[in-house]
Amino acid sequence: MKTQETQTHSVHDHDHCCSHDSPVVAKTASQNHQHDHSHDHDHDGHNHGESNNASILKSRWMLWLSLTILGGYLVTTFIFKEEINRVAEFVLMVSAYILAGNKTVAAAFRRVGRGDFFNEFTLMTIATFGAFFIGEFSEGVAVMVFYEIGELIQDLAVSRSKKSIKALLDVRPDTVTVIRNGVNTQADPATVQVGETILVKAGEKVALDGILTSLNGTFNTAALTGESKPDVKSRNQQVLAGMINTEKTVEIEVRALFKDSKLSRILEMVQEATARKAPTQLLISRLAKIYTPIVFLLSVLIILVPFFFVADYQFQQWLYRGMVFLVIACPCALTISIPLGYFGGIGLASRNGILIKGANFLDVITKIDTVVSDKTGTLTKGVFKVQKIETNLDPTDFLIKTASLESYSTHPVAKAIVKHDETLELLKPQDVEEISGHGLKGTVNTETVLAGNLKLLDKFSVSYPRELTDIVETIVVVAINGTYAGYITIADEIKEDAAKTVSDLESLGIETIMLSGDKEAIVSQTARQLHIAHSFGNLLPEDKVRVVESLKNEGRKIAFIGDGVNDAPVIALSDLGIAMGGMGSDAAIETADIVIQNDQPSKIVSAIRAGKITKSIVYQNISLAMGVKVLVMVLGAGGVATLWEAVFADVGVALLAILNAFRIQGKKI
Repeated sequence: MKTQETQTHSVHDHDHCCSHDSPVVAKTASQNHQHDHSHDHDHDGHNHGESNNASILKSRWMLWLSLTILGGYLVTTFIFKEEINRVAEFVLMVSAYILAGNKTVAAAFRRVGRGDFFNEFTLMTIATFGAFFIGEFSEGVAVMVFYEIGELIQDLAVSRSKKSIKALLDVRPDTVTVIRNGVNTQADPATVQVGETILVKAGEKVALDGILTSLNGTFNTAALTGESKPDVKSRNQQVLAGMINTEKTVEIEVRALFKDSKLSRILEMVQEATARKAPTQLLISRLAKIYTPIVFLLSVLIILVPFFFVADYQFQQWLYRGMVFLVIACPCALTISIPLGYFGGIGLASRNGILIKGANFLDVITKIDTVVSDKTGTLTKGVFKVQKIETNLDPTDFLIKTASLESYSTHPVAKAIVKHDETLELLKPQDVEEISGHGLKGTVNTETVLAGNLKLLDKFSVSYPRELTDIVETIVVVAINGTYAGYITIADEIKEDAAKTVSDLESLGIETIMLSGDKEAIVSQTARQLHIAHSFGNLLPEDKVRVVESLKNEGRKIAFIGDGVNDAPVIALSDLGIAMGGMGSDAAIETADIVIQNDQPSKIVSAIRAGKITKSIVYQNISLAMGVKVLVMVLGAGGVATLWEAVFADVGVALLAILNAFRIQGKKI
């Protein structure tokens, strides 16, 4: 069983550099939908949580002033060749240093006071203090200024990477029009009760889940499903919060409270998704606890060990080399690019109607080798539809009489027959009798009509062709005035993209296995149509669990996809649980690790591609950061690289890693 991680949605005091991975906070309805976009990631002074890029840039005014002082000094001394008094230089550089690095230095002392010596703040503080100690004032300031610029770039990158995820928080309107006592009243969506009717005008967002009471309506569902194609709804069909009414004004009867809407649950899951770390992120965090003290030790050794081996040992020279080593060793590029990559992967999936509940599941999905799928509602539409009408009578007359009798039943099969041709004018049957487990008997236009299964005709001693017993699909046989008149077959429709999904999974080296509680003959027929080699029918929920356990014992990595309450146990058991979010049950959606908003099975393939893209870019960034850092650390220890080169290499590799992570946003899946 997968363990469920406890999520916290509080302000995090991260111990390692640039861990921008705390959750997006969406307040509850009782808080008047004031969505908290602050995300105050207080890195002991580095506030990486401003709500937009403009405010981030504006808040760094001290950094800009420090950069101006440093820039003016460098232009004066290196371009105009003007010599500045040493005391004046010291005062200018100390002022610039305080403006740029006051928060970092303060954070370093706070951390040391708490017994945490090995962190990025003390690393940068020691390196810059060392530069001042040996008289390299401008280089010390440059190290701090460019470090802070690197932090700023990271803030902007995280802000942008979360944009597509945070956009979900803005799809719920703050007010809704409720019809109360015949009067249209503006109200807070949180105050609307189940059973009330709301009015949604053209262009407005639907605020609550419900059913359409108007004749029809057209809705943009992109916020929920990622699909731009308009969705046409008819009376009594479900409409969800977050959809946008694109045409005429419609009325919707509320079926769920604001806090219980599918969209509200999606937002809660998004919060958890951004808080849940992937194994790669956790590994880097663990390594950082080992990496940082090793870096400090190596820096000290670089400074002191040459004293015993170098004839003309100069302390200031080797101190400088140790400081260069410390600066380039700062692991910012690693610790920002990895979570940024996972944010990008979650955002990429969400824009395509796929909700991935945590970065860890982006890793898991790349290891899946077997997809086990439910049939009804997952690979098929879960809606009965007439497949074939066979009769020796006039087909229209036959259908009218059969549908007229079936109109008095609420059975899904009966509804499918009635809905098959809604242009027909049905007759009112008389003396309708429902015979449990058999079907219906009644009088239609003075004729006695029987409609049901073969047992119904046996009960009334009506003879029929024996080959009817070989038909796999659900069959409704009809007799009129005691004589067999024909039959209608009813079957669940296969989803348009189901066959392509199975084919695409096979091309990725992933086998598809189908499980269903439906009868074996129907399951086998569906499997043949979809080219699925292994399928199992007549399964109870515990049988599905048994089959998946057996597959896992073979060493397979299993993803299970389903939509019903009965699928929840096996979704929880699998390595990766996937639920259909449109028509899926609450239990399946809550248990699943990934939710497909538009119920298209092809989105499974898209989710796998998103995981593979994310993994590829994250590992590219790890290789890039480690490769460059090791090279420059060696050059620094050997006296080839200066502090200037060290800081440019550090900021440069971080920027390259960020830009590489941004590539995820432009990918197509």
